[in-house]
Amino acid sequence: MKQILVFVLLAAVICWLMFAPVYKHVLIVRQAVLQKEVDYLLEIGANGMHGYIDSVMIRDSKARMEARGFIAEDLVYTVDTTDGNWGTDRNSPVRRGTGLRLKLTYPYHRLFVIDRLIGIPVPSELDRMGASGMKMSEYVP
Repeated sequence: MKQILVFVLLAAVICWLMFAPVYKHVLIVRQAVLQKEVDYLLEIGANGMHGYIDSVMIRDSKARMEARGFIAEDLVYTVDTTDGNWGTDRNSPVRRGTGLRLKLTYPYHRLFVIDRLIGIPVPSELDRMGASGMKMSEYVP
């Protein structure tokens, strides 16, 4: 009986040691992709041609993120500015010198299930990882 118990415990630890680096790599890659997308949207949105991040840019971003394996409906984009305006209105772009902020979040889903199996406390499936950034607008009317 002791041998079976030792085998089961040892098997669980070996599985965790084998697969933990894989899903942690997935977590790191997801975080990096979120940050890269935030940086890209801020670069496009704050340049001299735009001064905003509108729904069309967000829709295109969701399509890019879906191509990378994300679920588009689970992505949440929050756009605001340092002067309190929305930053999403094409007809009222953010003027030069005003900060355009973007926060992009995505749920963890079931990424940490294997940690939960061996008793390590993990974030909830509803908790969200995120990336954010701010860039000063270069738009001059």
